[in-house]
Amino acid sequence: MTLPAGGPILAAPAAAPGQPMLRWSSRARSVDAVAAELAKVWSSISLTAPGLDGTPERRVAARSSVMNLVVIAGRGEVGERAASIVEGLAGRHPSRTLLVVPADPDGPPWLDAQVQAHCVLPSATAPETCSELVYLTCGGESAQHMAGLVTPLLIHDLPVTVWWPNEPRFESGASTELLNVADRILVDGSGWSGDGLARLATLTALPHQYAIEVADFALLRQARWREAIASTFDRPAILPYLGHLDRIEVHYAAKTGTPGMSNVVRPLYHAAWLAARLGMTVDSPMRAGAEAWSGYDAVLRHGRRKVAVHLQPVESSTVAGTTLIVELHATRGHSQLWVEVTAYAEGVVVHASLDSVTMPERRFLAPRRREADLLAETIDTAGRDRLTAEVLDMSAHLVAR
Repeated sequence: MTLPAGGPILAAPAAAPGQPMLRWSSRARSVDAVAAELAKVWSSISLTAPGLDGTPERRVAARSSVMNLVVIAGRGEVGERAASIVEGLAGRHPSRTLLVVPADPDGPPWLDAQVQAHCVLPSATAPETCSELVYLTCGGESAQHMAGLVTPLLIHDLPVTVWWPNEPRFESGASTELLNVADRILVDGSGWSGDGLARLATLTALPHQYAIEVADFALLRQARWREAIASTFDRPAILPYLGHLDRIEVHYAAKTGTPGMSNVVRPLYHAAWLAARLGMTVDSPMRAGAEAWSGYDAVLRHGRRKVAVHLQPVESSTVAGTTLIVELHATRGHSQLWVEVTAYAEGVVVHASLDSVTMPERRFLAPRRREADLLAETIDTAGRDRLTAEVLDMSAHLVAR
């Protein structure tokens, strides 16, 4: 990645309110040099910038970080995508972001750092607020001890969030060191290799091992599904059946010939959410069937009632592991309820039938959410996300090994 170097960007172009603008860029080759460059940003950055008419205007640039964000990117392209997301949030959630790209772990230690400040005008008359973004590409021993690399660069007294946009290696020594300094961990379980269940089991243990908060984008994306399912039972004719569920079935996308390699974190989260909200317990944890396309089965218990859970792979061109259908079945006396929920790019559709009588279809406008929206939400709800904690706790029981 080639970026401007040398210090303040004095001739920064005019930017419309809300549009991030690069105001500083420099390079460093050691942690001490990075710290020195960060100190220079706020003593050297220009207090003026061209206004919309081209004339200089005073812009009091102020660092207003609300947290430290450490991004662990296994590849350069992952880092670039994460950086663009963070830059877009500079005005809403300014932070000191340390974006770490570990390279070859062998050989002598080395570090190549690029230090940037991105500033945003909240409005035409408001002063700039700025965030710092530090790209840290490292190799040798530096790549094996990332905590030693980032800890000296953190802003003290601000929370530390560690974000793994790709697959985390919780078992590595470098990850363990980072977890010890983190307050919150962000992951996306939908992108993990294999079925993802072993890594999910490890994830669910982290809050107890390190006293940290966990957020999973795979779970946050399902908010529209949860809202649609919950609202289905607000109809007086259906509400009594909520306590009489006896089957939860989730169909998910799988590729031809490799159904067992499809990630099932998202399908499992649907069942874990329902179980957590309804106060169920796990009678039998999730197990894969003997046949390639037989999926996964578990048994929940709701009072004296057993609730069968089945995750069914379906051959599809959709990204493997994507939820296709959530089906709920309930029996109350001699009466039966079927609920089928599907989603598309811009919304969710719910079909329900009571004793084979089809009820009016319900459609909910709820577009798929982008990573930037999910990251902003995790920042907004820090320390207040009880839902994720409850679902992860239930998931731990469902994937018990």
